[in-house]
Amino acid sequence: MSITLRSAAEIEKLARVNALVAGVLKELAAAVRPGVTTKQLDELAEQRLREAGAEPAFKGYHGYPATICASVNEEVVHGIPSNRALIEGDIISIDMGGKLDGFYGDSAVTVPVGRVTPEAGRLLQVTKTALDRAVAAVRAGARVSDIGAAVQSYVEAHGFSVVREFVGHGIGTSLHEEPQIPNYGTAGRGPRLQEGMALAIEPMVNAGKPAVKVLGDGWTAVTKDRALSAHFEHTVVVTADGCRVLTLPDQATAADERDSEAGGRLRRAHV
Repeated sequence: MSITLRSAAEIEKLARVNALVAGVLKELAAAVRPGVTTKQLDELAEQRLREAGAEPAFKGYHGYPATICASVNEEVVHGIPSNRALIEGDIISIDMGGKLDGFYGDSAVTVPVGRVTPEAGRLLQVTKTALDRAVAAVRAGARVSDIGAAVQSYVEAHGFSVVREFVGHGIGTSLHEEPQIPNYGTAGRGPRLQEGMALAIEPMVNAGKPAVKVLGDGWTAVTKDRALSAHFEHTVVVTADGCRVLTLPDQATAADERDSEAGGRLRRAHV
């Protein structure tokens, strides 16, 4: 297994593309409402990426046909955007990636469509908090399995289940790099985390049982019991005392400001 440690310059390129992805995701989440189609969200995502000089990371990846994965209700991941209109009470996971200056960004959120059931609201909150706990487990010297153990222990304590078939991953000049990061397992196992590792951490949590299956389109994964599923994802870089989260929505403005300041000083010289 070969795990790449990124230089400071490479990390700033990762930061820039991930800030862009986070900003677009924030706009997409704000656009979610009854009557909006998943295709409309996909078109907006591609428009925003290209306006920024980036490319969609997912489109064409192993033949995937769209910019975002739009997974509604029992769909876990890889839902293909379509003319399906969202309705009150749905939940939708939006997963997207971008490529800018040779580096990839990747992030996901799950959003309620209008008012949702208490169970759906609790699923979203538990999944988001599981991601926060996973991120808190990241620091130089820790093990890869510490991340999954943090997710699993929290999710199962709240009566939900963790998807086994899909995992987080390293990220950099390829969308998927080593190491693989399961969302379950025993702490203290796997490769040690080192400063400069870039990781996409993405809990996928089901309201029912963990089993999933892929539909006839070859992409859309759904819960076998048709229970609701939620998905949140951050891209982070390991630091000596923790990690730097690159996909916080407010990072986009900060990155733009840093670019502007650097240009002013130097006047010279990216799922």
